[in-house]
Formats: sequence, C-alpha cells, structure tokens
Amino acid sequence: MMSKQDMTRRLEAGLLLGRRVEGDRLMLDDATLGAALDGSRALTAAEREALQASPLTARRLQQLASARRARQAPRWQGSRGMLRAAAGGLAAGMALVTDDGWWTLHLVGSAADGWRAILQLAPQAPFAPGLLQQGAPLRVLDGAGQALLEGRLDADGECEVRWPFALAPDAHLQAHGAAFTVEPAGSAHP
Repeated sequence: MMSKQDMTRRLEAGLLLGRRVEGDRLMLDDATLGAALDGSRALTAAEREALQASPLTARRLQQLASARRARQAPRWQGSRGMLRAAAGGLAAGMALVTDDGWWTLHLVGSAADGWRAILQLAPQAPFAPGLLQQGAPLRVLDGAGQALLEGRLDADGECEVRWPFALAPDAHLQAHGAAFTVEPAGSAHP
C-alpha cells in the first residue's frame, strides 16, 4: 500500500513532468544529473530550484534514471525446462515451467481443433521490465533445436502462436528430447 506521503510525491512529480513552460530548456547537463542519480554529488540549492522550474530538465532526469535502471537490471540470456507431464497425453492442455521459474509454456487445444502454444513471462522475473520495454523477439526451441514458437511478448508478457507440428505437443516434445529452451531470437543455439 502506498503511503499518503508517497502518493503526494508521485502526484507532484506527475504535475511537474506534465506541465509545459514557454521557453523551457535543459537547465542542467547530463553529467550533473547523472552525478545526482548515482549519489556522487548532491544538487546545489540553485540546481534543485532549476530542476523544479524546468519540466524539460525533470523529464530528462527521469529518462536518465530509467536508462540507469535498465542497465542495472539482470541480463537474461535464456531459460531451460523439461517435459514433466504424465505419459497419458494432453487432456485440455498442459503448462511447462522453466527450471528458473521465469517462463511458462502453455500448450492448449486439441487434435480436432488444433493446438496453440502460449509463452508467458512471470511478472516477478528480475529482467521482465527491460524485456517488455525492449520488445525483443523470442523463441522457444524443443530439445532438438526446432522452433516451437517465435514472436514478441505483448504488454501482458505473453506470446501466442499456432502449434507448428503435426504431432500433438506432448508426443512431439517426448520425441525431441523432452526439453525446451526459451531464448532471445537470434541467439546462437548449440
């Protein structure tokens, strides 16, 4: 729950960033703003006043802070998972989770209606904000290196495609190493 003080700060920041000032320009350079962000140098009273008077400078500070957070976020390079379903086949579908717990591959549908593969990113994944912001293409490979899914995550952290193989998902995965990998598209796959 957000405290009243936090809510007040957030509203004030929104008002400052949203307003337009005639003749506004950047009042502080990136080096000064960067030093304030990393704590190596506090802003002087005059610099704080300039920041508050210039929405353009405040938006630049926000951009630099966002870029800094993105650089500090863990870099994700891929996740692996194993088929752990019962040998009885798919009833209404199944969900396979990667070993790190960051991705779920939902396989839904039927032989009669066709299968769908839905990749879902866990919102608590440390790299989720950066990955969603980048909109980078992803792929899911089976244990033999064949693409099960290729695409980009939507705003909800999901990507859905038609199942690309004639075999049902459980049979295909069993026949191809009973494993899957989620990785950035374009990654070198061994």
